[in-house]
Amino acid sequence: MSEDGAGAEGLKSARWFEGDDVPAFVHRTALRAEGFATADFEGRPVIGICNSWSELINCNVHFRALSNSVKRGVMQAGGFPLEFPTMALGEQLMKPTTMLYRNLMAMDVEESIRAYPLDAVVLIAGCDKTVPAQLLGAASADVPAIMLTGGPATPAVFRGKEIGVGTDLWEYTDDLRAGRMSREEYDELEAASGPSVGHCPEMGTASTLAAVVEGLGMTLPGAAAAPAVDARRYQVADAIGRRAVELAGEALRPSQILTPAAFDNAIAVLLSVGGSTNAVIHLLALAGRCGVALDLDRFDEIARQVPLLADVRPSGKHLVEQLFHAGGVPALMKELEPLLEREALTVTGKSMGENLAEVRPSSDRSVIATLAEPVKPAEGMVVVRGSLAPGGAVIKASAADPDLLVHRGPALVFDGIDDVIARIDDPDLEVDADSVLVLRGCGPIGGPGMPEWGAVPIPQKLLAAGVRDMVRVSDARMSGTAYGAVALHVSPEGALAGPLAAVRTGDVISLDVPARRLDLEVPAEEIERRLADWTPPEPRFDRGYGSLFLERVTQADEGCDFDFLRGRSADPASEPYGVLRGMIGGW
Repeated sequence: MSEDGAGAEGLKSARWFEGDDVPAFVHRTALRAEGFATADFEGRPVIGICNSWSELINCNVHFRALSNSVKRGVMQAGGFPLEFPTMALGEQLMKPTTMLYRNLMAMDVEESIRAYPLDAVVLIAGCDKTVPAQLLGAASADVPAIMLTGGPATPAVFRGKEIGVGTDLWEYTDDLRAGRMSREEYDELEAASGPSVGHCPEMGTASTLAAVVEGLGMTLPGAAAAPAVDARRYQVADAIGRRAVELAGEALRPSQILTPAAFDNAIAVLLSVGGSTNAVIHLLALAGRCGVALDLDRFDEIARQVPLLADVRPSGKHLVEQLFHAGGVPALMKELEPLLEREALTVTGKSMGENLAEVRPSSDRSVIATLAEPVKPAEGMVVVRGSLAPGGAVIKASAADPDLLVHRGPALVFDGIDDVIARIDDPDLEVDADSVLVLRGCGPIGGPGMPEWGAVPIPQKLLAAGVRDMVRVSDARMSGTAYGAVALHVSPEGALAGPLAAVRTGDVISLDVPARRLDLEVPAEEIERRLADWTPPEPRFDRGYGSLFLERVTQADEGCDFDFLRGRSADPASEPYGVLRGMIGGW
């Protein structure tokens, strides 16, 4: 169809299938060999279903059924669905971290969309890095796209209490380490956990990103929070399939949706749900792909205005299923509406304000609060800078002990996760509740890939004494299900010649969240002297994708994306992928 949506001649797929020459003959035959008739696809929009299904990921293992629902919607609307797999990333089993491979999956998605005859794409993702990977790829390819996330898992029930996958687990694990829980009780907890497919049922990174996708306007309203096992998740999939066909006709591309206003809305949603700090990195990367000027300071500016409205763990007490029943992300955004950019275009073809005009306020104020009476005041996520983090660091203040948001204490430095494992529970470890636990060497280059190791465990002897939170500083990330007074994503990371690399045990570190400061109380000349004697770590890879990652990845404050992928790409229709009709095999 043309830019105004009229006629089939403007479809990208028409360049593959129309005509009587040899390339068109071969293209049509390729699909006929799969059992399709020419009438199935000729003149119809071809809708790609980008599926990250994998038996390696419990979050995504139900995606074949979701894909079938999408296909049904596509066919109802007169389109032709073609499903294709992509690399899949599962945080639970993949080592050292899925973040190492987010950019690889994004490249996989981008090139698949570019190279095949797809007029629009439905992105199906669940586990937390699969969502940004698909968004990054689709944004760079800039073919009409809409996202379907997989939905939260059914909450586990342990001794009559609904529990999440991570938030509650960290607490019970601390109880085990402190001797307050027996090994037999811990085994009972394990048996009760993970009762269904779907991503984390609390506001971890996966649920956060599902909400953020709604905030960006890249999915249908109400698509984020429907549980993975709920029939309404499949009804949403059906509707998204139908909308994908319309998108192909309208030629509505991600570049028209992913604007500065959309990113402001997404940040507001992120803050209002008490979402994961990981979303900061992914939004920075996505903005970089879209040519949108977004930096950490913009997050902090919006954080000063947006309070916590969703009473959901780890910042609150409920789970995402309760958020869904209270009206979901649309009802939450209805409360946020005065703070949103209402003119932002969404994948519905309507503005955010037009979408919200159809939404009723939540009737359950125990889950979704109002701006006038929020769950917690604004500044739930804060960006701090200072002599220890000149490039910035992020702290989720809403999930931290308020008494630690202004703190000064001696550093206890750990170089890498192996050092933490070896020493953290040593009864002779010189540490007290005032100590600042510093973990470095776990950033994009040092990790490698910036694993979720930032929430350094409380030393066992302090747990036994009743200590539940401490100030921690790291160049790593932490799970969105985790909590605590943790300054994360310190930039520059410890594998580079910066202040974090120069910290020594015993140095005084001061954190002042209200003042937005994170400082190393060591004279600048002493830091320079230490760095003059500093030796960078040996590269963790010397070949393949890992080597490329270490060479071209940006720091956390730029989204840990590859530097050569930043910026909008050219019009896909003008690129060689879609016009080299005669280049088939050896012909």
